[in-house]
Amino acid sequence: MKLFQPSFIPAVCWLVISTFLLVIPGNSFPQENWLDKIWFDKWVHIGLFAVMVVLWCRAMLRMNLAVVRRRKLFIFIAGLWLIYGIGMEFVQKYLVVNRSFDAGDIMADAVGCLAGLFYSMRSYIKK
Repeated sequence: MKLFQPSFIPAVCWLVISTFLLVIPGNSFPQENWLDKIWFDKWVHIGLFAVMVVLWCRAMLRMNLAVVRRRKLFIFIAGLWLIYGIGMEFVQKYLVVNRSFDAGDIMADAVGCLAGLFYSMRSYIKK
């Protein structure tokens, strides 16, 4: 019986879903005041980017790298998705109707990337 080997399919699907959600015009979102009070937008960013990092780290497991190299790769993945998040803020500012640049979203993206990195390091790297 062949061992389960993670693939890139879930990671790529999550990238497509996340990109779609990040480029939806601002008037497509509900305008509920209570969502602002619980910082719903920031929690969404944290979740999107945490899952993104975990799925891409998981997809890299089939590379069978040494522990040190796998750690470096996971850190690189987290950094890459943070750069993607920063880039998407500029896309929202200049290319998406009724959306704007928000430094708070970048902070939430960073928290999500760090959370995904922490989970991946603990779950996918054997000591």
